[in-house]
Amino acid sequence: MIHQYKNNGYNIVLDVNSGSVHVVDDLVYDAIAYMVDNHLEKAEQSVAYEALKEHFSDGDLSEIVEEIYELKEQGMLFTEDIYEKSIDAFKNRETVVKALCLHIAHDCNLKCKYCFAEEGEYHGRRALMSYEVGKKALDFLVANSGNRVNLEVDFFGGEPLMNWQVVKDLVAYGRSLEEPHHKKFRFTLTTNGVLLNDEIMEFANREMANIVLSIDGRKEVNDRMRPLAGGQGSYDLILPKFQKAAESRNQTNYYVRGTFTHFNKDFASDVCHLADLGFQQISVEPVVAPESAEYALAESELPELLAEYDKLAAEMIRRHREGRGFNFFHFMIDLQGGPCVYKRLSGCGSGTEYLAVTPWGDFYPCHQFVGQEEFLMGNVEEGITRTDIREQFKTCNVYSKEKCKNCFAKFYCSGGCAANSYNFHGNIHDVYELGCELQRKRVECAIMIKAALAEEDAK
Repeated sequence: MIHQYKNNGYNIVLDVNSGSVHVVDDLVYDAIAYMVDNHLEKAEQSVAYEALKEHFSDGDLSEIVEEIYELKEQGMLFTEDIYEKSIDAFKNRETVVKALCLHIAHDCNLKCKYCFAEEGEYHGRRALMSYEVGKKALDFLVANSGNRVNLEVDFFGGEPLMNWQVVKDLVAYGRSLEEPHHKKFRFTLTTNGVLLNDEIMEFANREMANIVLSIDGRKEVNDRMRPLAGGQGSYDLILPKFQKAAESRNQTNYYVRGTFTHFNKDFASDVCHLADLGFQQISVEPVVAPESAEYALAESELPELLAEYDKLAAEMIRRHREGRGFNFFHFMIDLQGGPCVYKRLSGCGSGTEYLAVTPWGDFYPCHQFVGQEEFLMGNVEEGITRTDIREQFKTCNVYSKEKCKNCFAKFYCSGGCAANSYNFHGNIHDVYELGCELQRKRVECAIMIKAALAEEDAK
C-alpha cells in the first residue's frame, strides 16, 4: 500500500507496510502515482518503463524506474503486508497485565465542562481509594505480569492529589515488591495542579517517571472549560506551579496536556502559547463528545482543524530553526524503530495488558470504560472473572476493523480508541470517524516534520 501527499513544499511517498518514507521530486512523485493508478506495482521493470514512457517524456525516466525497482527489491516500496497472514496467531497470543490505571480518587476540585469522568464520579459515587485496595491492585499486577519486568502504574482521577498520602504509601509498597519479585515499577501521575506544592513535586521528581499537567492553553480558553468548583478560572493558580514543575524536571519526562474544543478551533495558538511560556513537552488533543454538546467538534469543521495542524507543523519547523523547538505529542513518531508489532496492530492493550482500577477495586478495560457495568471485568479480590471481555478485546486490531484495513495510518494509530468506537457505534470493532480524519492529518504532519529536519541535518 502506498500513500502519497504534498505538505509544506514536500512531496512525500509512504510505503505503508514497511514504514519507509521517501521525499521525492515532482517527476518521481507522479511516476509512482501512475504506477499505483495503473496497477503496475507487480509488473516487470521493462513493462513498467514502457507504460511510463508513453505517459512521461522526461529523459531521466529510465534512471527513475531503475531507482523505483531498487527500492522495491530492498523492501522499501510496494511491499506486501506480512502481518495480516499471521493475525490468527496474534489473536490467540498469551497476554499478561503490564499496566494499571489506579483511580486513586473519584473526586475532583475542578468542574471541567468536557470531563468524561463527570467531575470524577464516573457515572457512580465519589470515593477515594484506600491503601488496602491499592495494595491488592499492585499484588494483582505483579502476580499477573508473567515474566515481564517493567510494570507501569498511573495515578489517575478525578484528581489524585486529593488522596496524596495513599499515592505515597502505594509507591513505597510498590518499591518494596521490586527486588523480591524481580520487577521494576514505572509510576506516573496526572494532575490538574490545584493542590500541587513543593513537597509533592519533590516526591514526584524522585518517584514518578512521568507527570501529566492539565492545562488547555491560553487563559481565556483554559478558564472557559476548566473552572474551579466556585466558577473561578484555574489558569492563574496552576500556571506558575506547572512552569516550576517543568523546570524542576529539566523540561523532560512530563507533558502539559490540554483539550481543544469547538470554542478554540485555532488550537495551534494554544500550543504556541504554552511553548512561549517555556514548556517543551506539549500535548493538546481534540475533545471527544456527543454531537449535542455545545463544545463538541463537528465534521463540518474538519477543513479548519486539518489546516490548523498544517499551520502548527510549519510553525514548529520555523521555531526549530530558530533554536526554540518543542515537542508536540501527536507529531512524535519513530520512523526508525517504532512500537513492536503487537502494539502496531492493537494499540494500547486495553482490556488485556492494561486495566483500570476503581477506588473500591473493580477492574475495567481502561479508564474510559469505568462505570459502564457491561465492561466490569472483575476486582482485586477475585481477579478477572469476566474472561469473555478480555477475549473480546484480544480480538480487537486493525484487521478486525473494516474501516482500518485500507487506511495508511493504521500502523501508527493501531486502530484508534476502543472506547470511542463503543461510545459512537456500540462496539469496539468500529472507529470514531472524526478522530480518524484528525489522526491521518497528524501522521502526515509528523512525517513532513521529520523530512524537513532530516533535510536540515543533511545541509
